[in-house]
Amino acid sequence: MAREAKFKMSAERYEQIKQELEYLQTVREKEVAEQIREARSFGDLSENSEYDEAKIEQGKLYSKIAELNNLIENAEIIEDITDTGKIVMGSAITVLDLDLNEEQVYRIVGSQEANPMEGKISDESPFGAALLGCKKGDRVRVDAPSGTLNFEILEINK
Repeated sequence: MAREAKFKMSAERYEQIKQELEYLQTVREKEVAEQIREARSFGDLSENSEYDEAKIEQGKLYSKIAELNNLIENAEIIEDITDTGKIVMGSAITVLDLDLNEEQVYRIVGSQEANPMEGKISDESPFGAALLGCKKGDRVRVDAPSGTLNFEILEINK
């Protein structure tokens, strides 16, 4: 039997997923069931587009519930990190983009939390993987689809 992949995430993200799952299983599931009941009342199901749409919505809902259950069952919670002076999962990093001469702040997170627009970089991304294990003052070179990027690590925080 294949081993399930673990999804690294913070305790905060884990709680968000649990809350979303609870909402979908209670509130949203009842709403979709009501849509199906209402669509059935319109008569012939073979030509009932409202019924078809409600059943499609139900399928999407059950798919999302299964996805969230999988995330919860295979979650690997990132514990509070100790200050080792090196970049680890959960670290907040201030870097200097040596090509643009701009400071940027990022947090290294699991792939389920990644959101580059919010400065949350996945540990599995080329940039996140290149930063892991580095320390203040290190220069990091990242081969990205847009070309080679060069950074200097200015600060590391928990």
